[in-house]
This record gives sequence, C-alpha cells and structure tokens, in this order.
Amino acid sequence: MGHVSAVDENTGRKFYLDDPDDLRPDEKVTFILNLHGGGSVGAWQRAYFPAVDYKNQYRLVVATPSAATKEPARRWVGEADDEHLHNIVGYVFDKYGLENIRAFWLAGHSQGGMTSRRLLHEDAFFQDRVDGFLSLSGGRIGPAERSPNAGPPLRAGQERPANFIRPAPDGPPPVEMSHIFAVGEHEIASLPTTSPWAEKYGAGARERRPDIVDTVGGQIYDTSRIDIGTKEWGLLPGPGTAQMWVYPGARDGRVIGDVVRLNKGHTEGLEPKVTEELIKLIVSAPGGKAQKVGSAKVSA
Repeated sequence: MGHVSAVDENTGRKFYLDDPDDLRPDEKVTFILNLHGGGSVGAWQRAYFPAVDYKNQYRLVVATPSAATKEPARRWVGEADDEHLHNIVGYVFDKYGLENIRAFWLAGHSQGGMTSRRLLHEDAFFQDRVDGFLSLSGGRIGPAERSPNAGPPLRAGQERPANFIRPAPDGPPPVEMSHIFAVGEHEIASLPTTSPWAEKYGAGARERRPDIVDTVGGQIYDTSRIDIGTKEWGLLPGPGTAQMWVYPGARDGRVIGDVVRLNKGHTEGLEPKVTEELIKLIVSAPGGKAQKVGSAKVSA
C-alpha cells in the first residue's frame, strides 16, 4: 500500500497510514501511533518524527492522525479524540490482522506525549495493548526538569493562552511496557542519571551508547515563530549530535532509554540518524500484548 489517507469510518475523520511498500500477507509489523503536539497537525508530526522513512527497512505501520479542529483547535483534549484514537487502533489491528501486530507503540511530541501518558494512566484500552511509549519532548517517566525558559515565545503584547491540556496524573502509569524519552538539550535543565521505570524492571545503571551524529537536519520546524524563536523552543533544523543512554538488563527484555539531542530545542524535526536509532530501540523491544486481550473492538 505504501501511503494512504485512511478514514475512521465511525467518525469520518481521516488520518495518515503508512506501511511497507512490499508488505507480504501475514507479515509481522510494528505499529506506531504517532501523535502531534498542541497547535500542530498530523502532517507536521509525520515530518517531525519521520518514522515513515524507515517503514520498509524496519517493517513499520505508522498511523498519524490530527486532533479535532473545533475549539480548542489542534489539541488532544476531548472524548471525541480519545474515541478517534481507539478507532484507529481497531482499524489497524483489523486491517493487518491482530496476530501480525508484533508490537504496538505510542509516540507523541509535546502534548501528544502528554496525551499518551494520560491514556496510559487512565484508559484500560491502551493499558492492555501498548507495548511501548516513545516520548518526544512530551514528558519522561521520572521527569526531567524543564528549562526555565521552556515554552513558546510570545510576541509583544501577546498573552499566553489558557491551558486547554488535559494533564496526565503524576507518577508512573500502571502499564507493563518499554519507555524511551527523547528531548532537545535546551528544553531541560538536566537529564536525571536514574530512572524509576528502569528501577521497576530491575535494570542496571544507565550505559552510554555511541553518540549519534547527523550531517543533515530534520525536515520541519515551527515556521510561525521562527522570527522570534528561542533556543529552548527551537530554531531552524540543522545537523547535530545526540547522546543516548540505555538501562540494560531490564526484566522481560524491556527497553528503557534516554536520548538528548545536543544544541536542539522543542520544535526542530528529528534528524534521520536519530530517528533511525529510536526505531532500532523500538523494534528491539518485546511485544505481543494486544494478542493477549484479543480484538481491539473491546470498549475501554
């Protein structure tokens, strides 16, 4: 199939759906539900975290939806959005066959990551099915303190809008899964050297992996604020180096890691090699939770 604009038949809402160009019948795939941040849309997120560029090599199915356009626009805030995400998961499981979903990951940037955490705290549908959570500047389990200057820059006379975000509860979600956190260096005050998620699974002390060096930049950035951009919020995309840590020996083979993109902020799209290394971690993690609970049509 490659790429289509799929339709949630229950709501009529469209979403991007990408799969391997040469997908074979009954082939095992890793499914990623890729959620954009507040004020954004699926098309932007598809370029920000371009997992689709590696769908053939790593046998990925990637669904990238947009939040409802009614007020507050472009934020995952309402029950209608949660229902839409349920429907997408059901669509994908039915289309490719539940038995062929090797693993199911939530990936979310900013408010998309926060929404993923909320769902993992509150929604049994996702708790029972998600094998891993990739937070792209959307909150670490065992938080990393934000930079004092984090957040979108404001123009002269502009006031910060009301907070329409539905926050996730504090603490680790009650889910058995892998967890990867990726963030721009300038977004956080510092990265913790320990992880409560790693401790949960009895993993060892974090180990530094070789730096990831990209000679080209990401595909997208915040064009609406680039003239007032800050290093914390993000500037133009460009080459870069990222540091990666993993917590080895986690029980059940869980993958737990942190990635810090040096000299980057919140909105520069991920560089190609960083994207690929994150996907390598995803596909190395165990899966199979969805098969244990059966049909994705089960109500939360």
